[in-house]
Amino acid sequence: MIVTAALPLVAEYGAAVTTSQIARAAGIGEATIFRAFKDKDEVLDACVAEAVGTDHVLRELASIDLAEPLGIRLTEAAEALHAHLERVGAVVGSLHASGHRRGREPAHPADRPAPDSRARSMTALRDGVMDLIEPDRDALRLPPEKVAAAFLGLLFTRMQAPAAEADAPLTPEELIAVLLHGTLNDPGSSR
Repeated sequence: MIVTAALPLVAEYGAAVTTSQIARAAGIGEATIFRAFKDKDEVLDACVAEAVGTDHVLRELASIDLAEPLGIRLTEAAEALHAHLERVGAVVGSLHASGHRRGREPAHPADRPAPDSRARSMTALRDGVMDLIEPDRDALRLPPEKVAAAFLGLLFTRMQAPAAEADAPLTPEELIAVLLHGTLNDPGSSR
């Protein structure tokens, strides 16, 4: 509850957010924060862990209706993953811009990220997307694992594209169209 209330404030104010603001947003007394966390840095670290964690986006992927056509399922997945990456960028970027650094040791050894946590997160995301693709396995030229990897590659590249109007990144619909149908109007005509 505290971290959930703090996330939008951290995204907006970075490390300048006060525990008083967080308490008001959570509808609790400020002292309650310090019963749950040692100090504000521990609250900020918990916000980073929540923002970069994949549990929320994996639940969103799992809630996508498998009865929908593949293009719609993947568009919904692109939107969910885009929102996840935006949240990560907002929270981490705001904290970094305001001078908060994660250089200090976590209070508990269990709070340290595992050395392979990024790879495990990417595998979990790929598996979540793969589950959305699996019902259409027989219609695909590539196995769902490769289609999921290509989807994530296109999506993550899209996030890094320039923001200029002429160079605007692919919309989710365009990304899915390229993934599923390529870029040729008539794929058989250009050989």
